[in-house]
Amino acid sequence: MREDSKRLPTIPEILFVLIGFTLIMYLFIVEFGISIQLALLTTWGVIMVVGLKIGYNYKQMQDGLLKGINDGLEAVLILISVGALIGTWIAGGIVPSIIYYGLSVINPSIFLLAAFIICTVTSIATGTSFGSAGTAGIAMMGIGASFGFPLPLVAGAVISGCYVGDKLSPLSDTTVMTASLSKVDLIEHIKSMLTASAPAWFISALLFLVVGFFYRGDGDMSSATQTMASLEQYFNVGWYMLIPAFLVIALLAMKKPSIPVILFGSVLGAMWAFLFQGKSVLDSVNIMYTGNAIESGVPFIDNLLNRGGIVFMLDVIVLIIFALGVGGLMERIGILRAIGHYLAKWATNAGNATLATLISGFFGNFFGGAAYVSLITASKITEDNYDRLQIDRRVLSRNTEAGGTLTTPMVPWSDGGVFMATALGVSTLSYLPFLWFNFIAIIICLIYGYRNKFIWYTDPAAVPAEKRTMSGKKLNLS
Repeated sequence: MREDSKRLPTIPEILFVLIGFTLIMYLFIVEFGISIQLALLTTWGVIMVVGLKIGYNYKQMQDGLLKGINDGLEAVLILISVGALIGTWIAGGIVPSIIYYGLSVINPSIFLLAAFIICTVTSIATGTSFGSAGTAGIAMMGIGASFGFPLPLVAGAVISGCYVGDKLSPLSDTTVMTASLSKVDLIEHIKSMLTASAPAWFISALLFLVVGFFYRGDGDMSSATQTMASLEQYFNVGWYMLIPAFLVIALLAMKKPSIPVILFGSVLGAMWAFLFQGKSVLDSVNIMYTGNAIESGVPFIDNLLNRGGIVFMLDVIVLIIFALGVGGLMERIGILRAIGHYLAKWATNAGNATLATLISGFFGNFFGGAAYVSLITASKITEDNYDRLQIDRRVLSRNTEAGGTLTTPMVPWSDGGVFMATALGVSTLSYLPFLWFNFIAIIICLIYGYRNKFIWYTDPAAVPAEKRTMSGKKLNLS
């Protein structure tokens, strides 16, 4: 088939794919209770129908599908590593010790704020939202349940904190990837994001603090005491249980590669299970694959700590592979390029350019199923708009993280959404209303765009007149 026989899909063809995708997801998941993996696999066929119509053969579409999957394989490897880490850190007493000491020192009235801050610090230090949620996050879920907090609310505080670091840490793969895609220096990218993330963090922290006070009287301290007693009964609890956590955080903070460091952490967890928890060598090693299993007699502890292992992540991995295939197919047959062309006609100012980037990022998560896909769609679909408007690419990179990284845990079938729901034991739609940092940061980016705040221009002549004369102050174009 000749290359010139292909064309970009039309608006009706794009709508056919998007509406078909949404309808399939609704019917499979909501109406019939069929697995989300099969729903995503079915959408491959819908996209291929349009691809055949506009001039692509099956081999060409398969190449695009495989490229989409290949582009996201790093996330799959991280999921495998984190699955092994969760299993051994529970069996080795590391997570139970964090829960135990957390229950003994954290006041219920400030617990939500503490969970938000702890997960923020962990994610900034490690650069991984998955690793932070799978370790500190699980511990915070156990503490919150013992204090009587609604688990979706606790999950919201945990995930909000985890995505602060995923968005801001220079160790985060999404931060580095966004700076690279946007052609912006990494430190300049982080400084640009801080203009929106810093106020969003403080507002979120205040909200979690205030809401925590409402639950101050609801914290069931007898349940917390029972939890601590159960943890002491089934695990050897001690300060030395925290050594693997400190070592892993230190190595990640030293910018060592995340996958081997996380796998090293899982090996340490297996060693701790053998040395301090009475597990045999074979059982300790096997937990990396099968996960932890206990019967404590306390239902929520069993639910919280019977998890982890590579097996624990297999359904998630299959789902992400299918979702990455959707994104690869859409990219191959030109749906993403076509949408970019239509958005370019509409994005005539900084506000519309910001909104277009946010929509494109969410589009990548919703239809591509992965943060990596969303960062590509957000930056590559809309980058020409910023160049045409002579807006500095630091604004593009900031908006790309907001629309891509921060919307990832909001989509039930994206890599972030599936991982957070699986690791924390709370469905995406249940914790969604409590992702306060994510929502507030996105709203602030929109306000900046439409109010021309923290919008830098590469040419003084491109600056809107109202901004040049605003308050009679000299405009900083650096």
